[in-house]
Amino acid sequence: MASQSIESHRSGAEIIHGDAKCKKKIVELLKELCLPQGLFPMEDIEEFGYNRVSGFIWILQKKSKNHTFKKIKRQVSYATEVTALVEPHKMKKMTGVKTKELLLWLSVVEIYFETPSSEKLTFKTGTGLSDSFEASAFEL
Repeated sequence: MASQSIESHRSGAEIIHGDAKCKKKIVELLKELCLPQGLFPMEDIEEFGYNRVSGFIWILQKKSKNHTFKKIKRQVSYATEVTALVEPHKMKKMTGVKTKELLLWLSVVEIYFETPSSEKLTFKTGTGLSDSFEASAFEL
């Protein structure tokens, strides 16, 4: 069941169903936004939506998924519902994505490049902490 925030953005949104089609569309969007194409290594995606007017995206998957980005040795958890506001080089007001820092899971609220030409991608958590990594660690 989609949340209220998703329902409010459905009108006028491009909505895709099915795992393979959703994955393809997510990669296309990340490429368009100049973000690494492997940011969402999710499985069993049921729905992907993008409202270009508001910049709101959502991804619904059957069950939550943990993934380790091997190049940076970081574990990330993706909930069954992931949302964000997107613009070139940036995702903000994210929900449904957490990263493991020592023993704590921290919500990732923003992902961005400091400058469009930067090679480092910055991840900001809900606690205000941020960390930057080589963007290549998140490519397909």
